Amino acid sequence: MPLEHAIYRIFYEFPDGLPKIHEHDGNPAQGFGIFIDGRLAVFYSFESDLGDGWEDEGVHGDAPQVREEALRMGVNLFLYALSATPAP
Repeated sequence: MPLEHAIYRIFYEFPDGLPKIHEHDGNPAQGFGIFIDGRLAVFYSFESDLGDGWEDEGVHGDAPQVREEALRMGVNLFLYALSATPAP
């Protein structure tokens, strides 16, 4: 996903792209998308498990700021899904 895409700034700003949530193997977080007729239809996070940040804090032991980033990115995804216009 290009860093200029609205998904990274529709409400909360993520100038560096997808936040790193929960450490996997040390690789950077990446966001990928499938576009249909110029519209984002599928978003895929790699090396960043947003769901880990949304779970109860005792499950993965992620720091509060990491959990906050996961929630903020989730808000962006949700708002984008609600506001994106359907393809003609």
